Amino acid sequence: MCFSLVMLFLCLPQTELARVWDQRQTDNWYTVISQQHEESTGGDSHPHRAQRSSSGHTRISRAVLGGGLTIDTLPDNMTRVVEDSGKYYTWRSFGPEDQRAQELWVDMNDIRHGQVRVHGILSNSYKQAVRVALSFDFPFYGHYLRQITIATGGFIFTGDITHRMLTATQYIAPLMANFDPSYSKDSTVQYLDNGEVFVVQWEQVRLPGKESEGAFTFQAALYKTGTITFSYRDIPLSLDVISSAEHPVKVGLSDAFMVTSPSTQSPDSQRRTVYEYHRVEIDTTKITSLSAVEFTALPTCLQHDSCELCLSSNQTSACSWCNVLQRCSDGMDRHRQEWLDYDCSDESKDATCEDYIRADSSTDSSITPEIEDVTSLTPLQKGCESDDETKRRIFKTGNDVRTDSSTKGLANTGVIAGIAAALVLLLALILVAVYINYHPTAVSPLYLIQRRKNYWPSWKFQKQQPGYTEVEGEGHEKDSIVVAGPC
Repeated sequence: MCFSLVMLFLCLPQTELARVWDQRQTDNWYTVISQQHEESTGGDSHPHRAQRSSSGHTRISRAVLGGGLTIDTLPDNMTRVVEDSGKYYTWRSFGPEDQRAQELWVDMNDIRHGQVRVHGILSNSYKQAVRVALSFDFPFYGHYLRQITIATGGFIFTGDITHRMLTATQYIAPLMANFDPSYSKDSTVQYLDNGEVFVVQWEQVRLPGKESEGAFTFQAALYKTGTITFSYRDIPLSLDVISSAEHPVKVGLSDAFMVTSPSTQSPDSQRRTVYEYHRVEIDTTKITSLSAVEFTALPTCLQHDSCELCLSSNQTSACSWCNVLQRCSDGMDRHRQEWLDYDCSDESKDATCEDYIRADSSTDSSITPEIEDVTSLTPLQKGCESDDETKRRIFKTGNDVRTDSSTKGLANTGVIAGIAAALVLLLALILVAVYINYHPTAVSPLYLIQRRKNYWPSWKFQKQQPGYTEVEGEGHEKDSIVVAGPC
């Protein structure tokens, strides 16, 4: 483990891998709330506005750091992020005059797109985030996601471990900024999921200190194919004038991997370090009202499930096959630590698929057959076979086990004996039934007839009431999920 961590820190500067965020201001911290908590409060059934301190910030009741693990930081000059390389996504921007921009906008009022849910907590709070499950596997940088985290600040967090610095990396940000949905009753955060696309819309949200400038309305759509679209209906301000002092202002995508190491503060705890390995940044001057951005996911090494496809595919580049993990990767994804733990970089260096096949074949052939002698269960008779011939031979080679013909004979004999015993038992039961029918006054039949009501469980079972009665308490609603409109 220690060797792998040393290799990781040596490799980071050479490959221009990533940088770890250095975000020290608590103003950027988010409180992450589970989806179950939102449903237990009844959604918008009891609307509430977040209480704010004298500084204008929401009082954070608890710090969510992902299982109590800390997030480490490193200076920004240690590594550099590979930006806009076109390796994972291609994208196009569309202005208000483009027809494509209108086509990409998903009308949340159109019931054909699916049922829209207005999230009660997000629509009435500031710097909050809620984890939501997807109904389909969404491919993001080659990794399939089934849960995402929606934040009030105009972005979606895609990481597995939730923490307070969600704005640093692993995000899908149509317009990340210091939005406060709790300011107005017209501000909402809503989403829909129809199995083919998941859409999040920030409706009429405003910036603290610039409420009079107007409200922002925009959305992000995650398609089952991996396509991501950003659509903007109302952008009253140029993004250049939005301050990033209290909250980062970003438009684009980002992903990172995580490394776990022992904590220096406590030997029983662990420290998790997040490294951003790729980012897509969109020119903010192109973000205006009625504009849109469309991202198309490109093939990645992770999609190849065999050595031949991994090394020969012309759709991907710099892919290596790790035979131990049975995984194709370039070493720069969310499985980075596992790739180093198993020394996949050294294993795949100058190796071909034929080398792996030969290695597997030599491993199988090196297993010598073992012969175990099991004494025959039948006694020997004079004139019969010798001891060696009357022993059952079991040959073991790998996972295959086979026996000689004498074993088959014993198995057949056991089956025949079992069938014969079952037939004898059935015949005995038939004879007893015939005897009772023709001699009802005998002692044994009378004893059974007299006591059958008290001792036979079948009679007791017939006295029970059939079926079930559904009981519904007074005042309880059947539907616990409430879809409410804006407050």
